Amino acid sequence: MAGIYIHIPFCRSRCTYCDFYSTALPPVWQVPYVRAVCREMEFRESEFSEFSEKLEPTIYLGGGTPSQLSREALLELFEKGRQLSRLSHLSPRQEITIEANPDDVTPEWIETLKRTPVNRVSMGVQSLDDNILRALRRRHTSQQALHAIKLLQEAGYHNLSIDLIYGLPGQRLQAFRDDVCRMLDTDIPHLSAYALQFEQGTPLYEQLQKGQVEEADEELSLSCYETLMDLTHKAGMEHYEISNFARPGFRSRHNSSYWTGTPYVGLGAGAHSYDGHKLRSSNCEDVKQYIRNIGEDKRPCEQEVLDEDTLYNEMVMLRLRTCEGLSLEEVEDRYGKERRIYLTKMAQSHMQAGRLTNTADGHLCLTRRGLFVSDDIISDLMV
Repeated sequence: MAGIYIHIPFCRSRCTYCDFYSTALPPVWQVPYVRAVCREMEFRESEFSEFSEKLEPTIYLGGGTPSQLSREALLELFEKGRQLSRLSHLSPRQEITIEANPDDVTPEWIETLKRTPVNRVSMGVQSLDDNILRALRRRHTSQQALHAIKLLQEAGYHNLSIDLIYGLPGQRLQAFRDDVCRMLDTDIPHLSAYALQFEQGTPLYEQLQKGQVEEADEELSLSCYETLMDLTHKAGMEHYEISNFARPGFRSRHNSSYWTGTPYVGLGAGAHSYDGHKLRSSNCEDVKQYIRNIGEDKRPCEQEVLDEDTLYNEMVMLRLRTCEGLSLEEVEDRYGKERRIYLTKMAQSHMQAGRLTNTADGHLCLTRRGLFVSDDIISDLMV
């Protein structure tokens, strides 16, 4: 599976915790931006063709807030995209995802969405506590979030993913437990839940520095994570990646391609690409510059050639996040026998402590105990 990621950076307002590239430029910029993205598709067509014959790419519209795109801009994105050889073979089997904010999900928006090939919606709910939502500068309420899920399901969109955050300022364990239970009661097939990160440069980080908010107690965050694992397991979900849970058949195919080192093409301002070998690139984080450069048939990007140590470290980090784990045989095939010996040696203490296990097919996997200290384990196995 290869991924096509399209970054839609437009936001009506910026959440306090977010460090992804976004902009509050007025809607008048949306159509020119979409046309620039389509133009980028055209002159990067050779990159698509490298894997188009063997793989059926996933398509993911992320942001920013893709659901903020106007009707005209959203329809034009897919109409022009269909004219390109890579996107002209869209099929019902492909996973095509759009991220959405709950307050954007209206009957009118859904009607527009039905005119596109999108078949999966990922919605950032984050919390069902209205006080916390206001503190995070989220635009929706808890009731809007639950209503949005209902509207999508009634319209036939059953492949839904919901995002939650734990360790939020003012959040208690019981409140997080209630959030998870209420989400599972809606019968969603996919849930992502992340520990809050105070990213430098965000309003939330500034509030932390000024003493206006406090980081959640580590024990509370661990209890939230344990509760999350217990509740999703009881609901019949598989814990297929550290922060992701899905009912059988509903894993995020797009995100799974990132975790397994599959090539992906990123389109739009701030989007990243990877050729599946050693080359990574990232587009500029400036909508106006992006539109201007693309208009000149220039891709405004920076490129990085990854060395073997970096590739190995990323392989360790990403594969150990998944329930399938890290293949010792694949490590040896890619990086040599010495690297496998090093990995096995560094993993030994964690295996003895019950934090790692070596499966019958030769994969190192985190145990439940290891999940709670995954960052430390992964760091120990890197070079």
